[in-house]
Amino acid sequence: MSMIGEYARVTPAELDRALGDSEWALKLVRGRMEAEAASRPDPAPARCLDIDKTWAALGFLLRRMAFPVDVVHGEQDVPDADDWGYGPPRYLTPAQVRTAAEALAEIPAERLTAGVGPEDLAAAEIYPTIVWERGEPLDYVCEHYEQLRPFFHAAADEGDAMLLWLG
Repeated sequence: MSMIGEYARVTPAELDRALGDSEWALKLVRGRMEAEAASRPDPAPARCLDIDKTWAALGFLLRRMAFPVDVVHGEQDVPDADDWGYGPPRYLTPAQVRTAAEALAEIPAERLTAGVGPEDLAAAEIYPTIVWERGEPLDYVCEHYEQLRPFFHAAADEGDAMLLWLG
């Protein structure tokens, strides 16, 4: 089974409730994911987004740039949350989402991957290592990064928080 980076936009009120009731949060997120599965909205209007198996590569690339927010794993734990796949969810506050969106807007995919090749990801043992060992280009990472940017921008514009997890 693959580890997939997952995101769900939530309002501040939904985040407050999620922090006190993670079971409710999981039901909310699953309902939204099911509702969007059929329509497959563009990233900006979507309430949920997955970045497939690019999460580790994106984290590696963003850390190289001293990115101000952990947009891969989140900044805070959801208290008393059960495992949502490969661990419990974490979250970003609306202020952290805004900081991330502003920073993402300044970094096009070409700049994110400049000077880095699959051999660098393989040497750093970035998941999924086998992909980088085969020499696959970083196009796959760039495609998902370019979905993350408008997703965060829309969330910031609406004052949303974010739940993040590996599913």
